[in-house]
Amino acid sequence: MNLLKYLLVVGIICFTVSCSKSSSDSDGNIPKAVDKTANLLATGDSANDILSNDVFDKLSIEIAYVKGFKPTESAITQFTDYLKDHTFKEDITLIYNELPSPVEDELTLQEIADLETKNRTVYTTDSTLAIYIYFADAPAEGDEPEDGLVTLGAVYRNTSMIIHEVTVRDLASRSITISESDVETTTLNHEFGHLFGLVDLGTDMVNDHQSQSENSDGQLVGDNHCNQNGCLMRAELQFGGATGKTNLAPNNTKYTNGLKAGCVFSGTSALSLLQNKSAKGSAVVGLDPECILDIKANGGR
Repeated sequence: MNLLKYLLVVGIICFTVSCSKSSSDSDGNIPKAVDKTANLLATGDSANDILSNDVFDKLSIEIAYVKGFKPTESAITQFTDYLKDHTFKEDITLIYNELPSPVEDELTLQEIADLETKNRTVYTTDSTLAIYIYFADAPAEGDEPEDGLVTLGAVYRNTSMIIHEVTVRDLASRSITISESDVETTTLNHEFGHLFGLVDLGTDMVNDHQSQSENSDGQLVGDNHCNQNGCLMRAELQFGGATGKTNLAPNNTKYTNGLKAGCVFSGTSALSLLQNKSAKGSAVVGLDPECILDIKANGGR
């Protein structure tokens, strides 16, 4: 009888230890915190990683958009074609993430970064490089539509981009020859050109082709844009006679609490480029030979 009690106690102890061990194992399977450091670098810092397959051979693009402001299929198709034309990334995955509106009249760069921290789900890991693009329902802080100075998009980190979709649609509605898809494609491709490291923003220039703009002191400084006619990376922030002050820092970058927008693409620039191309029978704006030369020298096609 004592032996029976003894065996029963031993059995209960073994069962308890087993359950405890299983619980511990289960706890051990809790996913570790996501390492975001590879996606918190400066604009252009991942240019070679994007262009070549030396480290990452896959590209995962999260397209986050406010409900009702999803980009057109045509624009995304042309955008992915653009990536395949200039990088060696053949394995490109698109992940759509519909989000509620932040309910803001305008968005500061810090607010945009905060929204990314809250909503981004895809990060660089193993052999996959992750990109985050947010299509917003609010314009950029400091837009001056009465003077033609509106921001369509901006890049602010090595894998982060904002497209002010509400402004894109408004701009497209003002032209009978330019479609919403045309403006989206041009903005996406221009901004991603800066993630490629163009112009002299992480990808060295083979030949000097960087344009210059006056800073607040009246000095001419490089503005990280191209000086070649018809190039997608050309700036012309006040093209068409628009007047008024810009919201740019001395080298045509916007700063907010340590964040820097590597480019702020204005609506006047996009419309000018598109109308010039459209007049010649096509609204597709491409990179000029100098920018392509830079891309090839940094591991791209």
